[in-house]
Amino acid sequence: MVSTPVPALDNSGRQYLPNFDTATPSPNQYLLPLTARNNEHDHLEIGGCDVATLVEQFGSPLYILDEETLRTACRQYRDAFSKYYPGESLVIYASKAWNCLAVCAVVASEGLGLDVVSGGELYTALQAGVPADTIYLHGNNKSVEELALAVSAGCTIVVDNWHELQNLVAIAADSETSETSETAAAQPIRILLRLTPGIECHTHEYIRTGHLDSKFGFDPEQLDEVFAYVSQQPALLCVGLHAHIGSQIFELQAHQDLTGVMVQWLAKATQYGLPISELDIGGGLGIRYTESDDPPSIDEWVKVVCEGIIRACEQQGVALPRLISEPGRSLIGPACVTAYRMGGQKTVPGIRTYVTVDGGMSDNPRPITYQSVYRALVANKLSAPLTESVAIAGKHCESGDIVIKQAQIPATQPGDVLVVMGTGAYNYSMSSNYNRLPRPAAVLVNQGDASLILQRETVEDLTRQDRLPERLIRRDA
Repeated sequence: MVSTPVPALDNSGRQYLPNFDTATPSPNQYLLPLTARNNEHDHLEIGGCDVATLVEQFGSPLYILDEETLRTACRQYRDAFSKYYPGESLVIYASKAWNCLAVCAVVASEGLGLDVVSGGELYTALQAGVPADTIYLHGNNKSVEELALAVSAGCTIVVDNWHELQNLVAIAADSETSETSETAAAQPIRILLRLTPGIECHTHEYIRTGHLDSKFGFDPEQLDEVFAYVSQQPALLCVGLHAHIGSQIFELQAHQDLTGVMVQWLAKATQYGLPISELDIGGGLGIRYTESDDPPSIDEWVKVVCEGIIRACEQQGVALPRLISEPGRSLIGPACVTAYRMGGQKTVPGIRTYVTVDGGMSDNPRPITYQSVYRALVANKLSAPLTESVAIAGKHCESGDIVIKQAQIPATQPGDVLVVMGTGAYNYSMSSNYNRLPRPAAVLVNQGDASLILQRETVEDLTRQDRLPERLIRRDA
């Protein structure tokens, strides 16, 4: 295993800066984006941009996405599959981690496809110019409207259950009877079948999706029934099988086990005459949120998966399928940080000191939802010694709105810029307007240029969808 980077021993925020110990640093093994530097002002710089200056220009809280780190991760996945897998492969970005026009456009420009889980994510991907034939629609309760949108666009649908199979057959039947859909009806609907592998992995209970007690996928005991049904539906073209065992996984053995199970399923599917040519092994590779986290590199993960598929196919005597993977967090998570303006402090004698920031659970719900742990530094005092042990408290009216329970930071004052690392995955995508806070802006930084990719919401945006019944309007106001 390639050793993970070790922080510099200087008891300051500089300890978190990337310390490359390999010619090809794997972004998921670093706490900060690959371009993070300490500039001449002793400020944190990302993508050639001073973080404190970005906050002055764009306000706070502010998501700062480093384009180089994102592109590096995309290329490492793509190149590793080319190196280790002799068959065809496709990396598709699990966009639920962060779906917006700019992110979709960047990953598509690197030759990746997109995994979407709703009509909204699908619409965004199409608007960003992602080719429909590289988009895969997931979800355990897709609406008829979402399925119809995917069918009309020409996307692949990852079917999760019997209800979806029946809905797709009905959609195809409706197309055949529609005078305006004669051309579309001639093309069968391209699908993958999602199956539950029954493989446990050490991760948070809420993000384990491969064990048998899961809302996702067909149960293995239903395989024969499902394969027989699909083989009798000329409107459905079943080209592959899909499984996903969870998220934020550091173990390689679980993914190796998955490859063997999936190839066994492939062999069984061919007995029913299904034209299976793709295996989608999901994603789940974890990232480094704290110094103690030690995830495998992207290269290591891909190597294990490819070798597992190759070995299993040889044992089963089947041809190598098109191998698909769906990384999300490990692509986008390390590429982004969130910058906050710091507020006041409260010291509870003998217990702790709280330091407040101008955001919290509305821009990062993971600490209160998953008890996730993050690291932080003060961007405008990067070399200052870490003399304070504090709790970083969000501004929401909620006792549990604690961004970091115990953070080591220098002495600070209101207005300093706190940066929380590794916030690219499931921060903006899970953000909310709790307490009617507008969602933050996001910028894409690259070689000294900062481009706004998500405009900050305004208070006017908060009431844009509100409707006030006529009888409630105050005439004397």
